Order: sequence, then structure tokens, then C-alpha cells
Amino acid sequence: MTEHTKDPEGWSARALAMLRAVAQGRAEMTVSLEPDLYVDGLPCSDQSTAHRLAHAGLIRPPGGVPGSRVPAELSETGQDLLEPLAPAA
Repeated sequence: MTEHTKDPEGWSARALAMLRAVAQGRAEMTVSLEPDLYVDGLPCSDQSTAHRLAHAGLIRPPGGVPGSRVPAELSETGQDLLEPLAPAA
């Protein structure tokens, strides 16, 4: 799968990797109208996709002061999107 390959919902492999990082607790985001995403402490190189994920309601900050950086969390919709893509245990 390349970064341009799409899942059934139309999200790229890169966007899905960003969602997985959030699900694994490795991501933070700024509390903002255009939230920036950080993975493993580093700014994500594709902030436009991070903004799209936030605006689509797939990731969100759990709260915080505007401008602060807080742990990112998956919304229920984001969890539902990743669930069929998770490897079987």
C-alpha cells in the first residue's frame, strides 16, 4: 500500500498511520481551530491531513487552553474507521 492508496472511506495510508499513532497514544495536538499534530514529540510533516482528520471529527483534543499542546485522542468515529483495519489477534 502506498501513501496514495485509499481505504474504503477515502483516507490515504498516511492518514490511517496518523490515526494509528493517535490510537497508540503517541500523538499530541494543539488546541486550535486548525490543530497541529505531533507524533513521538515531532511535528507531523502533513499538517493539512492532520487538519482534515480533526475537521472530520476523527481526532480531537480532550480539552485544554487554546494554543496548548495536549494528548490527541480518537473519536468514536475514528475508532470505528480503524477497527476493520486492525490485524486479527
